[in-house]
Amino acid sequence: MTETSGKSLRAWWASPPRPGAQRFLSPWEFRHLRGFATARLAGAVALAGLGVVTATFGGNDAATFGWTLGFLVAAAAQVAFASWEISIARSAT
Repeated sequence: MTETSGKSLRAWWASPPRPGAQRFLSPWEFRHLRGFATARLAGAVALAGLGVVTATFGGNDAATFGWTLGFLVAAAAQVAFASWEISIARSAT
């Protein structure tokens, strides 16, 4: 482990040679991948639920369709990112 106490956060973030996915994720998030993936999946379930509720009770106008689509696209993005994090966590062990 490198000594980081004397460096600023910006210098520390840029200084260590980090391979692969570690460059895209914060160091704290990379150390807790499974927890972040679980939180993202929980958020995806909540977003999908909001999309379903919006589609069910929102009516038949363009605004309802936009909100529903926005919720469902955000849920799909969260699921994709969570599955990517889980695959990183599995490959590290």
